[in-house]
Amino acid sequence: MSGTPEGPVHSEPAETPTTEATTTERHLARRKAELRDYRAAFRVAQLAMAVVDEDGVVVAANDSFGTLLGAAPEALHDQAAADLVDLASDGRTWHAYREVLRGRRSRFRCTRRLKHADGRSLWAEVTVAPVPGSRRVLLSIADISDRRELHARLRHLQMHDPVTRLPNRALFFERLSAALEAATQDAPDPVTTAEAVGPPAGSYASYASYGPGRTGRIGLCYLDLDGFKAVNDTLGHRVGDRLLAAVATRLTECADSDGYTRNGSHLVARLGGDEFAILVEDSTGTEQLADLARSVLDALQHPFDLGGQRLSVSASIGVVERTAHGTTATALMQAADTTLYWAKADGKARWTLFDPERNAHRMTRQALSSTLRPALEREEFALEYQPLVDLTDGAVRGVEALVRWNHPQFGPLAPNRFVGIAEEDGSIVELGRWVLNTACRQARQWQKDHPRERPIFVSVNVAVRQVWDSDLVADVAGILAETGLAPHLLQLELTESAVMGSNGRPLQALQALSDMGVRIAIDDFGTGYSNLAYLSRLPVSVLKLDGSFVRGFQDEEHANPADELIVEALVHLAHRLGLTVTAECVETAGQASRLRRIGCDTGQGWLYSRPVAPDRIAALIGKEPLPV
Repeated sequence: MSGTPEGPVHSEPAETPTTEATTTERHLARRKAELRDYRAAFRVAQLAMAVVDEDGVVVAANDSFGTLLGAAPEALHDQAAADLVDLASDGRTWHAYREVLRGRRSRFRCTRRLKHADGRSLWAEVTVAPVPGSRRVLLSIADISDRRELHARLRHLQMHDPVTRLPNRALFFERLSAALEAATQDAPDPVTTAEAVGPPAGSYASYASYGPGRTGRIGLCYLDLDGFKAVNDTLGHRVGDRLLAAVATRLTECADSDGYTRNGSHLVARLGGDEFAILVEDSTGTEQLADLARSVLDALQHPFDLGGQRLSVSASIGVVERTAHGTTATALMQAADTTLYWAKADGKARWTLFDPERNAHRMTRQALSSTLRPALEREEFALEYQPLVDLTDGAVRGVEALVRWNHPQFGPLAPNRFVGIAEEDGSIVELGRWVLNTACRQARQWQKDHPRERPIFVSVNVAVRQVWDSDLVADVAGILAETGLAPHLLQLELTESAVMGSNGRPLQALQALSDMGVRIAIDDFGTGYSNLAYLSRLPVSVLKLDGSFVRGFQDEEHANPADELIVEALVHLAHRLGLTVTAECVETAGQASRLRRIGCDTGQGWLYSRPVAPDRIAALIGKEPLPV
């Protein structure tokens, strides 16, 4: 039929709207079903969740959220989420939360301590993240109380000593560092800070607060038990452990009963072995630390009854107290360790307070010890010479060589500052060899420069360790041969304590040197053994009387008759044995006159000259005699 539309052509437009409508309806139905599923899942989820709008107000909360806070979910609607989970209590947490609400941050997580409606508290991990395609955010809370409790138990085991149950070395240093750090800054509230950053469970960060009522000072009693090793060795480690536990109990009682305590009890810790420490934060001064140390000593004096075994023990305590600002944990412990060493050295069973001056001396001594050997290579040593004057005519007969150390840090140092150190570490052998060589070379040079004058001898101090640790005889022979100095122009001085009682190698060395023609002098005679029987058997040529005798030779009015009698007897005895006598420390003409009257041979001291450089000695050779 003409003009009649074909069925397939005219039927499609009529069916299309029906198909599209059906598809949309199905899509909407699926979306509604998904939303119902999401809402159902949201409502019954075990994880506590709440949807929060861009203003921070809760628009939906699930059952778990209500259960966690002890409230019906509906009652939480329209409330500020920050108030519910304590997000506004510190600035850093609040700022991060606001950044997520404004879409400037993708996620935020923190640890908070929340309170349930029934009053109990719990630890929660709070996560805030944007909802995709929406300006709202999802706030979720996980109860981590059990995990925190487990971590706390593990940390307690890690940070406490199993024998005494006291804090161990790690926890002690953590708290010490926190206390020192608190003194350098006005710390924010410790609880909110600790919760915001989520410190390890059981952390002592809360002790680091520093504000009103704080003194800014810190004290430390560092102690160890005297003779504890003997207890372990004789009675066994089990008894030793029980003793340590009993000591820990008494230390804790002393710390808890400290009447000075202002901000909580002191920390008592076992640092290892039989070493303990009591940390005093906010110390009120050295008096507090001294009283605490005395109470510890008193407490430990009472015997310990350990299952029928009665034991007594004492302790040595090093006490340090100082301003916390500018002090490091390492510096404080070094000072405490040094002070404990002093307490031990002073006799044990005592407490000793840190002494900055004593410590400075120790540090100087350590510095000198570490730089002594290199100083020889750097040629930092020099010799000065003090004349030995004939008391009959005032002529310079010899000189004593005295070594000086021109230290780059401490300046010129006299022998008493470093010779003892050199003897302890053995560097005296090398130093002594240098002194001997330099002095002999100088004496020979004076002889060359003044050939017509009577040559003067040089006297060199020798440490006993030079005799034991080196071949002194070979050294002397080699140096005399190298310098060309005649043996009789060399005098070696040894202290009385080193010479008296000598036998074996020292005696053989002295005898060989004497046979060579070298003169042997006993220095500081009268202060050591004074065993006169040895004088007849030793190869000695000279006695040098200690200056303590000469100091008694004041003017006639204030003279000590006993000193003069002793010196006169020693001089006569020495002369009968064929020895000459030198008096040290002659400072006045009156002393010189009286020494000359009783027969002393030579004098040495400031009356004639202080130790001087070699050129000053050269000027004295051949000149007018010195006044006697």
